[in-house]
Amino acid sequence: MAILVNAETRVVVQGITGRAGSFHTRACLEYGTKIVAGVTPGKGGRRFDGKIPIFDTVEEAKESTGCNASLIFVPAQAAPDAILEAGAAGLDLVVCITEGIRVHDMMRVRWQLQQSHTLLLGPNTPGIISPGQCKIGIMPGYIHRPGPVGVVSRSGTLTYEAVWQATLEGLGQSTCLGVGGDPIHGMSLGEALFKFMEDPQTEAILLLGEIGGGQEEEVAKLLSEGRITKPVAAFIAGSAAPSGRRMGHAGAIVFGESERARTKMERLEAAGAWVIEDPSKIGKTLRRLLRG
Repeated sequence: MAILVNAETRVVVQGITGRAGSFHTRACLEYGTKIVAGVTPGKGGRRFDGKIPIFDTVEEAKESTGCNASLIFVPAQAAPDAILEAGAAGLDLVVCITEGIRVHDMMRVRWQLQQSHTLLLGPNTPGIISPGQCKIGIMPGYIHRPGPVGVVSRSGTLTYEAVWQATLEGLGQSTCLGVGGDPIHGMSLGEALFKFMEDPQTEAILLLGEIGGGQEEEVAKLLSEGRITKPVAAFIAGSAAPSGRRMGHAGAIVFGESERARTKMERLEAAGAWVIEDPSKIGKTLRRLLRG
């Protein structure tokens, strides 16, 4: 089992002919993902690498190939419309890698997607992977192994480090996903945890949070209310951030956030999560959580 994606997921890549789109499409194909179509306006009728048909619109791609998920590599100024186009075509899942989308544009996108059944990961996400089944995004596939740990993260590179540690400890993953580092995005950490609650393969959940925003406090509330009952380990990046300095991630640009990071950790721990202080101990903590 897995959440959101599996071996049968049929993917269309929006922006497949661009440099990033081409590179990561090939990497996803090599991993075994069923990429059945690409979309680049004005290039409909061509084929990517002589195999994958390219269409002018997502609607045409869906009608022809039955794709049900989208991977977006479109520049920031056009990405909001690309997301909405995928939603209008009725796709189940949209994974938007693009960063730098204006907050105002994402507010519009989020409101419109709420009127549909389409789920959005991102923007500014590394994507999603169910090891051995499907990879939709930019994460390195070779570090993942199938197993019982569900991983949800607001970070990209931290996710790779945590997954690698888990794999070295002999702990594979059910699904790993990034909700995105921007302040306005699609699926939240809490919504992802509910998905893992429904997945029989997932025995424990690793949450990788950051300074900025209130998603981690919402997870703590869900834990304290007993709505999340699977064991949760959590690491919050940024507790050592210098006070009063603008940080890199758009979701972490506020003052006094090193103190907020400590508050998030305290609330999660009080709610029953295994809070990890040292990022080098993520894998070992997961092993103790699962195996005692």
